[in-house]
Amino acid sequence: MSKFSKTLLIATLSGALSTSAFAADYTFKFQSSDPSGDKNFQIQKQWTERVERMSGGRIKINLLPVGSVFKHTETLDGIKMGILDGQITATGYFSGKDPAFGLIGNTVGAWSNTQQLLQYINYGGGYELMNELYEPYGVKFIGGSTTGVESFVSKVPLNGVADLKGLKLRAPEGLVQKVFAAAGAAPVNLPGSEVFTGLSKGVIDAADYTVFSTNQKAGMNDIATHPVQPGFHSLPLIDVSMSLKKWNKLPADLQEILTVSVRDFAQDITTQLRIADQQAVKEAQKNPNITIHDWSAEERKKFRAIAVTQWEEFAKQSPNAKKVFDSLTSYLKENGLL
Repeated sequence: MSKFSKTLLIATLSGALSTSAFAADYTFKFQSSDPSGDKNFQIQKQWTERVERMSGGRIKINLLPVGSVFKHTETLDGIKMGILDGQITATGYFSGKDPAFGLIGNTVGAWSNTQQLLQYINYGGGYELMNELYEPYGVKFIGGSTTGVESFVSKVPLNGVADLKGLKLRAPEGLVQKVFAAAGAAPVNLPGSEVFTGLSKGVIDAADYTVFSTNQKAGMNDIATHPVQPGFHSLPLIDVSMSLKKWNKLPADLQEILTVSVRDFAQDITTQLRIADQQAVKEAQKNPNITIHDWSAEERKKFRAIAVTQWEEFAKQSPNAKKVFDSLTSYLKENGLL
């Protein structure tokens, strides 16, 4: 064989082996609950790129931003209809379908850090429970993640449960408001877009809003100078899930790649957001007018005990919600968190 022929053969084989030379064996359309400009979405995109590399190009996930095909509350229907193949979303958005999704999606007061939630999902029964809840919709729960424990924005010092009494605070309707009311606060209905103005004008004294880094960037801590960080109330479950029918058609090695990659994604996004929060805390500490409050483990337990009374009421709304309640409380007790 001539030198030219050998070179041509090597080039041909290299092209054949290249993952870019062929279309993926499995191409999926996922929709996120985050906008394309959001940091969360960018980290999610990085996950889809890793999956493609890890699978040798056999899996390609086209990730669409929130609202591209369906409203954020309707992606479950989109998967069931076969229009979407999967989703990266906050489980709590589906509470209108079953209160169980609201309870497991944001168990108000349950978690003090991201590892507690991820441990419950991966090793404490959450993974199995989520798959049981999703099965009637033809959806496979691949794995869970989260963002970070939300900070708590406040104009007045808050060092524990007793300081919540009579506090005018903004909180979303539903379970969050009920828990705060049970703790003695006075929840106010206010859209997120009006939190800054509400704090500035004294309509509210505090707010359940979002993570510390976002609050700092938005100037919330400059007008509400007593943030509680880490927060004690909200840590949403973010789930990565897809069509059960299409999952079942995947070979075992690709199923394993997806499963392991989601565990890695959970560590990646929570770590990146935690770093952003740590940097924002350092920035806030430079301002002598801002005092950051960190509740003790004992005060967090007190709030959690109050929250449980409201979880129990919420659990009465459906048999699945009762399953979630039993699973969560059993796990929290076993791990000394309740």
